Amino acid sequence: MKYYIDNIKKKDSEMVVSGWAVSDSPDVPVEIEIVGTKNGNVPFSRADAGRFDVNREFFLGKSALKLGFCITFPCDPEDVYEIVFRADGKIIRGKLTAGGTKEHHAVHFVRFRQLFRPDTIQRGFAILKQYGWKAFFKKLSGKLKKNKDRYNDWRAQVQPSPAELEKQRKTQFPVSPKFSVIVPLYRTPERLLAQMIQSVQEQTYENWELCLADGSGTDGFDGKRFFEKLQAYSKMDNRIRCVRLSENLGIAGNTNAALAMASGDYIVLLDHDDTLSEDALYECALRINREAGEGRKAQVLYSDEDKLKEKQRRAFYFDPHFKPDFNPDLLRSVNYISHLFVAEKGLVEAVGGFQTEFDGSQDYDFIFRCTEAARVICHIPKVLYHWRVNEGSTAEDPEKKLYAFEAGARAIKAHCERIGIGRVEVEENEVLGTYRVRYPVKGKPLVSVIIPSKDHTDDLQVCVKSLLEKASYKNLEVIVVENNSTEEETFRCYEELEKRYKNLQVIYWKEKGFNFSAINNYALPYTKGEYLLFLNNDTELINEDCIEELLGFCQREEVGIVGAQLFYDDDTIQHAGVVVGYKGIAGHTFVGFHKGEKTYFLRSMCAQDYSAVTAACMLTKRSVFEAVGGFDEGIAVAFNDIDYCLKVGSLGKLVVYNPFAQLYHYESKSRGIEDTPEKILRFDNEVETFRKRWKDILAAGDPYYNPNLTLLTSDFSLRNFTKEPLDGAKA
Repeated sequence: MKYYIDNIKKKDSEMVVSGWAVSDSPDVPVEIEIVGTKNGNVPFSRADAGRFDVNREFFLGKSALKLGFCITFPCDPEDVYEIVFRADGKIIRGKLTAGGTKEHHAVHFVRFRQLFRPDTIQRGFAILKQYGWKAFFKKLSGKLKKNKDRYNDWRAQVQPSPAELEKQRKTQFPVSPKFSVIVPLYRTPERLLAQMIQSVQEQTYENWELCLADGSGTDGFDGKRFFEKLQAYSKMDNRIRCVRLSENLGIAGNTNAALAMASGDYIVLLDHDDTLSEDALYECALRINREAGEGRKAQVLYSDEDKLKEKQRRAFYFDPHFKPDFNPDLLRSVNYISHLFVAEKGLVEAVGGFQTEFDGSQDYDFIFRCTEAARVICHIPKVLYHWRVNEGSTAEDPEKKLYAFEAGARAIKAHCERIGIGRVEVEENEVLGTYRVRYPVKGKPLVSVIIPSKDHTDDLQVCVKSLLEKASYKNLEVIVVENNSTEEETFRCYEELEKRYKNLQVIYWKEKGFNFSAINNYALPYTKGEYLLFLNNDTELINEDCIEELLGFCQREEVGIVGAQLFYDDDTIQHAGVVVGYKGIAGHTFVGFHKGEKTYFLRSMCAQDYSAVTAACMLTKRSVFEAVGGFDEGIAVAFNDIDYCLKVGSLGKLVVYNPFAQLYHYESKSRGIEDTPEKILRFDNEVETFRKRWKDILAAGDPYYNPNLTLLTSDFSLRNFTKEPLDGAKA
């Protein structure tokens, strides 16, 4: 039996205790008593809540019990209280004091050794210089506490067994496409060449050909002997084809030469020193057949990948990249698709192969053109490609190939013009290889800002001032929705704000109680804008062009909602997008990371599409808001913004997270779960409404996340399949 106290509060003469408790069995509930040393057993009220995170952790999500609790009891200040848990004949007792105590996890001192690596020290000083001591110690603390994923151990658990690989070899598919694996060669070390070729020959799916185009030349290189080596491979396996080029045609030209040899149904891109997993082509064939069974033709496929290094001639795999399903805004921020990339040959011929003017980022440009033309784009959430890291590789030292990233910026611009977005500005992001795309605002459309407000006038004034004085975009109207304030000062503040700002209006919500959905819907008739910005009253703009950043994205036809990056007042992340499924429902990504920290594959600093963003700062088209009926007033407090985003997504519109629209959000970082029985019951009912309505995405998994990543924390760490089995069909 285990328990955890999330929160203890003293309210007047009452104490409120919230937390969770589990017995050894998923079917046995835990009984609770409150005992005072002075007054003995104390009567209390109890409300239970569904804790899906706890259910997953202990019972693989199979318990039908509500494992969370919220208890309220009369509190004598002179008494000392214990909470007593009983189940299966066992008893556990814990002391209750206002403020409570939380479990502390031991620091693993083995982490200290990693802190003194030169690259770690260099990054630490960079953070200290840019963000100060507080950020430095936040980073240091994270390094000490972080339970690093041991990827090679994890990988060993999920790799197909020899029996599974043998079963794959014997599989007969209804559709058996031929894969042409395309490899441009340039003075490839023979040992790495052998490993690359061997990885193709060991494929469990055998209908393939390997097309090798050698552009090594002869200047200072024994090109004749190298090509004889290639011919020897070809003689041993007639599926291996090779051609020797008269000169080095560059990366794109050499790749096109390999492409010209292809006779297959699908083109597979492979770099000359990388390797494929044994089941790579099998998984591609499996997905092609799955799509065919549903009446679709897979035209583009891509997989997850990791990096490969050799230590004493032994392969070491690290830095796995578990990717989302197709994410056009993320692709414009970084070439997240990269490897493995597979495209239907007819599609490749239609888009025209590789273009030499994008050498260095020729694959980035090629991926853009293929995904633009493809109707069916498939992501296989398995590591099928191993990207070798060696001296001179962009995987190891991207600054050695700066020209590649300049070519990438040109590829993004060309892509945007082709698909009708028009001219955009592309700048280098904080890290080389990631891009910031600016979408210029067209015209000066009116933006109606809706701010619900109840007391807390200091917060409101900061919010309004940043919006109407700091923001560089001026065509705004502000609608403050008064919601049952009780302080006289609040109403004086409203009068002052209306006098000071001619484009600000206060309207009055007359209903009792708080209903976020109804309050925001109520404001709609008072607005005139083509765009609606929902904004919490405890936010403050950080960058002057925040509204332009939101509006530039939202003006695109395919976009329905744009959200911002929100920080707590200590510059740690409060919101950087939402993943549906976190802790059973939904949650913000990278909560608590400092703005100076590098998050998983730089995701927090990249514009991208998510299933949802928070309505603490959310810009949406008025037409879209009206089309889905606004916020659902049956969901008063919890997840109404997530519900709205999912409704908009169901229209085929994108929900975009823009990290370059930045605000402070001054909400409490320690609010925890709801802390009264009434709130617990309301919260639980709203959770059930959400789960029933969006059961498909909760079961199948968020398409903008990855089933190999955990749903228990927001840091994109590896999933523990023992505690988190896959619920849906994704595997």
